Amino acid sequence: MRAPAAPAHNPALPSADPRTGPGTVRHRALTPWRCQTIPLYARLVRYGFRKHATYVWAALAGAFTNSVFGVLRAYVLIALWQARPGLAGYDVVDAVTFCFITQAFIGPLQLFGGGLGVAERIRSGDIALDLVRPASLQGWTMAEDLGRAGYLGLVRGIPPMLLGAAVFGIVSPAGPAHWAAFLASFAAGWAISFAWRYLVALSVCWLVDDRGANAFSFVLSTLCSGMMFPLALVPGRLGEVVRAMPFAAMVQAPADVYLGKADIPRTLAVQVCWAVVLLALGALGTRAIRRKVVIQGG
Repeated sequence: MRAPAAPAHNPALPSADPRTGPGTVRHRALTPWRCQTIPLYARLVRYGFRKHATYVWAALAGAFTNSVFGVLRAYVLIALWQARPGLAGYDVVDAVTFCFITQAFIGPLQLFGGGLGVAERIRSGDIALDLVRPASLQGWTMAEDLGRAGYLGLVRGIPPMLLGAAVFGIVSPAGPAHWAAFLASFAAGWAISFAWRYLVALSVCWLVDDRGANAFSFVLSTLCSGMMFPLALVPGRLGEVVRAMPFAAMVQAPADVYLGKADIPRTLAVQVCWAVVLLALGALGTRAIRRKVVIQGG
């Protein structure tokens, strides 16, 4: 006589197995079947890309503006390098290439700040809903920003480079390995940029108004990143300090990798370190705002 078969477990009800409940090792195990957040983040990246692809004309206007200012900056740098050949280890072609590649970075790296929407959601109180979503606020925001950076890298990043190549002639990486190193450095620069902007956005919980923090971030991101001029032009101890800051890892580092002026392993290691440190601070800040949510206006 056979024993009756055990009834099938209803997935809508909690399991009777004590090894499978919340907080257990089996529950926490990261497996392809249980990790539901990976496809969620992939959809968020796609959402960020499509969201910004809606504003095609705005992106094209930004590409036009970046290209025009790139031409103006290029003529200034040409005049400077003709007066001082070999300045900072660059020749004229390197300087012009540096000009247009930093112009191409403006859109995807959001060098002028913002682009996340976290500060606005903190002010409106919608951040309370974000904090109970099935994914972390930082991961959610980072995935959307990755999609934004991908779209703006194509639409606002490529046109200035093409214009610089057509009008002045610019340097390009020597081969596939060099291109791969540049893309890795650029990705690390984006991660640092996101982590910094995320920290600035979280500051609204304590500062209430983020205009001062944004203005401070704008000054640092433009003057200390290599956006305006190569940081090798900054002399002495001040130059050493500026080149060691995370802002230099956003722009100057990938630009030097592109130009072949950097020690690639060391540069990538520094960028990864800065990305890990700033993202870790962002994670701590996210945990802190769970205990302090400021809702303005009611």
